[in-house]
Amino acid sequence: MGSQQDRPTPGRRDPEGRRRAIIAAAAELIVEGGAASITHRAVAARAEVSLGSTTQYFTSLDELREAALQALAEDVDVDLARVADQILPLESAPERFAAVMHEFLTDTRQVRAEIELMGSGMTDPRLRDIARRWTDRLTEILTEHVGREAAEAIAVYLDGVTLHAGLHDEPIPADAMARTLRALMTIPPSEGSDPR
Repeated sequence: MGSQQDRPTPGRRDPEGRRRAIIAAAAELIVEGGAASITHRAVAARAEVSLGSTTQYFTSLDELREAALQALAEDVDVDLARVADQILPLESAPERFAAVMHEFLTDTRQVRAEIELMGSGMTDPRLRDIARRWTDRLTEILTEHVGREAAEAIAVYLDGVTLHAGLHDEPIPADAMARTLRALMTIPPSEGSDPR
């Protein structure tokens, strides 16, 4: 996730840079205070642009919120690609997977972004595909290694672990996650289902 220092500085002759700065500012505010907390005024102040710039690029707060959530989802995609590279082959090292997930869960910003995506997807059907992207993609990655049912169980477990991390000072310990992941990996496919 990009920090405020990484946010592009908008220039007068750089309309696309200004638009990116507005989206980045909105994403930061969503992570800090929730999707419902953004206003055109707060985003303009954070992006260091005029109030008119936010309404010029985004005629409604819903449009701005959706663009910011999309940016957060793209950050999650990058994180997931990194996780996928580090966890496979899963069968040989659920401990490695648990360690990677634990590292993710200790990053408060990443956890808040994922929880905001989940919450937004629950309340706005237009955002469901964005909100489910991480879980759906992780399920796809894991299915070829442990089968569909086990992959879905692992993905759902990790959604719960993410919510847990958002509500507690410390995430579930990596060794406890590893034991659960190992157990979930052994879920046998139900009769008549495709194991992969």
